[in-house]
Amino acid sequence: MTQKTIKQLPLSEQPEEIFFKVGPENMTDAELLAIILRSGIKGASALNLSQEILNHNNGNILNIMRLSYDELLKIDGIGKVKAMQIKAVAELSNRIYVTSRKRTVRFDSPLSIADYYMESMRHLKRENMLLIMLNIKLQLIAEEKISVGTENEAIYSVREIYNLALKKDAANIILIHNHPSGDASPSNADIVTTKKLTDAGRIVGIKLIDHIIIGDNSFYSMSEHNMI
Repeated sequence: MTQKTIKQLPLSEQPEEIFFKVGPENMTDAELLAIILRSGIKGASALNLSQEILNHNNGNILNIMRLSYDELLKIDGIGKVKAMQIKAVAELSNRIYVTSRKRTVRFDSPLSIADYYMESMRHLKRENMLLIMLNIKLQLIAEEKISVGTENEAIYSVREIYNLALKKDAANIILIHNHPSGDASPSNADIVTTKKLTDAGRIVGIKLIDHIIIGDNSFYSMSEHNMI
């Protein structure tokens, strides 16, 4: 396909010119994305292509986070390089958010914990489980991903969880996992998992502080609901 570059557009339509004229804070989402993509395809400019990505499946700018690399490749005009660029921007955005929140997260507050992990987990297509290991003062020692499961199930091992916690000399742990459906309500399996971990923690001397489920802009804390 013959690609139509940004420079072939009228100056008033070139995202780079708009950037210098009004500043990035006054640009549309499509104009900003077009600067990343640089070129379009035959019959469609980078701006058109950017709008197509943002509107895909009735979406918006969150498509940059929600669409996987493989899903991006299915959009006409998006090849391996453009898909890689988009996912790189998404990951940078997530890391900026996490870094900005890291100094303020409080591990004795379910709301603070959920707020900190929300953006990195709410868009995941499979259930991911994180183990947060804390010292006796509830200060972070280490964080480790212990499971990547299916769309509705995370695979875990109670023994593995506490072996990791013991190796790090953790006094307390928090379990966090996401629900790709967006509904943070606990399943029967989540409730059983929490009970198993609570009981095992009493035996090994490591306290399960909370088990938090991340939904789409929502969360469920087992401790807040007196389930721990």
